[in-house]
Amino acid sequence: MGEVTLIEILEAREKRVSRQRELLEKYSRPLICFTMNIAGPIKVTPLIERAFFEGLGFLENKLSHEKVLLSEDAALPTGCEAFLSVDMDAKELKKICIEIEEATPLGRLFDMDVLDTYGRKLDREIERSCIVCGKKGRSCSAGRLHSVEELQEVTRRIMHAHFEEADRKKISSIAVQSLIEEVKTTPKPGLVDIRNSGSHTDMDIDTFIKSANALAPYFYNCIRIGQETKALSSAEVFSRLREEGIRAEKTMYDVTGGVNTHKGAIYSFGIICGAVGRLWTSGNPIARTDEIFSECAKLVFGSIREDFENIDSSTAGGRLYLECGMRGIRGEVADGFPSVSEISLPIYEKAIGDGLSQNDAGVLSLLHMIANVDDTTLYNRGGIAGMEFAKISVRELLEKSPFPDKKEVEELDDRFIEKNLSPGGCADLLAVTYFLHKIKSGVI
Repeated sequence: MGEVTLIEILEAREKRVSRQRELLEKYSRPLICFTMNIAGPIKVTPLIERAFFEGLGFLENKLSHEKVLLSEDAALPTGCEAFLSVDMDAKELKKICIEIEEATPLGRLFDMDVLDTYGRKLDREIERSCIVCGKKGRSCSAGRLHSVEELQEVTRRIMHAHFEEADRKKISSIAVQSLIEEVKTTPKPGLVDIRNSGSHTDMDIDTFIKSANALAPYFYNCIRIGQETKALSSAEVFSRLREEGIRAEKTMYDVTGGVNTHKGAIYSFGIICGAVGRLWTSGNPIARTDEIFSECAKLVFGSIREDFENIDSSTAGGRLYLECGMRGIRGEVADGFPSVSEISLPIYEKAIGDGLSQNDAGVLSLLHMIANVDDTTLYNRGGIAGMEFAKISVRELLEKSPFPDKKEVEELDDRFIEKNLSPGGCADLLAVTYFLHKIKSGVI
């Protein structure tokens, strides 16, 4: 939205006062009128609008649903505004609004006026500080001691800093949630789930949940690295992410007693979180999935050749590459996650659109990946023969029915367990699928 004139601002103020009278008359309850303190002729941008709805969320979290008789909001060219008619004491309501305004630096941009049932505005006991210099009272604004440009820059910094931190926490929490939802997805052939521990004797669902929660700081740090190193080359950023990954592996082994629950996920999610951080902006925190995939490929581009030239033959991925030329998770990331972008995510989202539950859509996505992806964990446990057995078995199941019966998948699970097969690489990609679907769906 563009610049607005003083006349337009005054007209909007008159309309706001008129609407306040209407709502006070209709509900006979105290009223919150929430606007933003924005200097200058541009009153709405994507970032300002985002900050406004963050404040509205703070209000709604503080007020019990049954107490709010009406809530309406709008992002107008003259500024964002909201009205909430609330069935509670006006002084108590003003106390809640002041707490929100003072809880975070972002709250300094909130103007949450409270009107009692007679339309009288409740004043603060202590005046707010200047947004630029911190001086108490209105002397700075009354004397116009700070330029509009100063006020705008401070306002932008406050909003940017708030969402930079808040989004790290939200996105890392989504990563943890995605890993937990993956392990709970049931039934999964050969894998740990609610039904059993699959082909694994050293871990169970609780081991995975403990490990996933312990990795939250790692995901947070990878996002932070991406946000803070946009000016650096992809190779430099990857080096920092790799250092974090090494520390995260130690954390995983510490909390699981030496069990490898998430080594592959540490690599894939570390790169994804770094890519999300690189693409992040405070006004548009989540890039398109194709941009995320592309950024992931850029981050590992410089290291991938070196990795394969110095491949470790003691690892499953190393043996698979040396014997068959298959590149495992590193190749998957270097190619921009084609197994997710071309197989798992489209199948998952179509299944959700067709009415399947998250669990059943996840099982279906996993089956399609097992049928088509060269999984290094399968190879490590059963060699080429085991990997081909898994692929053929799942393909036959999917050819029989596009939505296999739960009992048939459980029978396949039993067969995988008998042969000690576990598609752990596909499981990690299912968690990636959950993660990307969530951030695509606008949870940030």
